Amino acid sequence: MSQILETLNNVAADPHWQLLAADDPKKDGGGGPVPGVVPALPAEVNNPVKQILGWTAGLGLAGAVLGGLLGWAFVAVGHNTERAQLAARGKQGVLWSLIGAGGIGVTSALVLSFYNMTKGG
Repeated sequence: MSQILETLNNVAADPHWQLLAADDPKKDGGGGPVPGVVPALPAEVNNPVKQILGWTAGLGLAGAVLGGLLGWAFVAVGHNTERAQLAARGKQGVLWSLIGAGGIGVTSALVLSFYNMTKGG
């Protein structure tokens, strides 16, 4: 472990490495080893991708709502006909619909936020 730390210290203290990382105001983007490029998606991709992501999230949430409604229907039928197993399955369906809707909502929000970060403003 001490050899790794010593090597890192030598690399950090080496004047040649520091020279490589120095700013050069003559270069575009302020200089340095990393170019000043702003990542951006092509404008032609913007609307179709947003539409696909919106439809996917909307259909997933609609499916979760439909599953929740069917689960409540199973609970009602199970209780009224004294079928405990059907009512228990309905309660599980409602629970998993809620979990699925939350997962779809969080995932779509994360995907859209990462997509918007790469647009470059």
